[in-house]
Amino acid sequence: MEDWIDYYDSTHTIYVSKLHRDVHFQTIARDIVGYIPSKGSVVLDYACGEALSAETVAGACGRLILAEPAPGVRGRLITRFASNTKIRVCAPDDLRHADDGSVDLAVMNSVIQYMTPDEFDAAITTIRRLLKPAGRLVLGDVLQPDAGMAGDVIALLRFAAKHGFVKDALLGLGRTALSDYRQLRTRIGLQRYGETDMVARLAAAGFTATRVPVNIGHNPSRMTFVARHAFERSREAEAQGKRVETDPA
Repeated sequence: MEDWIDYYDSTHTIYVSKLHRDVHFQTIARDIVGYIPSKGSVVLDYACGEALSAETVAGACGRLILAEPAPGVRGRLITRFASNTKIRVCAPDDLRHADDGSVDLAVMNSVIQYMTPDEFDAAITTIRRLLKPAGRLVLGDVLQPDAGMAGDVIALLRFAAKHGFVKDALLGLGRTALSDYRQLRTRIGLQRYGETDMVARLAAAGFTATRVPVNIGHNPSRMTFVARHAFERSREAEAQGKRVETDPA
């Protein structure tokens, strides 16, 4: 993941324009808000990136933790949200000192494609420790095994048409073809997971997970999963069974 951290810590061209960047983060923030269980919830955004619309998320919960591995990005986050007492910025390693069972919702969006399987397993092990018994982990923007650049291009152009930056998108795609991002993607590659594989990997980490119909963000060809502690799901199933047994109908 180090090469990708260095890339996102640099002056990159992943966004084709300021408008693209802004609506990208607004869309993600809106989708994350939809998963927040209550106004008092503690939310963890793991490897959050620039998180330009984090105040939207913070406004819908009690506390927002932005964990970001890239030091330059993390420094900008600290400066940007210094006046917002509901937002805490930290490095992922700092989460080792966070209390067990202190988080209601953890989000990893458009992150795991840049991680090795071992890095991903370590991250979700940490997150599982931090989640409350009824807490949820949301994994968004997961690439499927047959995902390629063509699907990303189509998704971007549709997103651009919706928000009015098609010309910038076309120019940006040309720049991307010659960019460090394309070279990194070719040299290192991106991690991909099938639906069954992801559910099994999460089960091995102590979660019960399902794929939800709509992905976080603008790319419908990618997947989002919602995971909960396996023992919590078992307890719910047991309670449901008892209700059925005692239902006089």
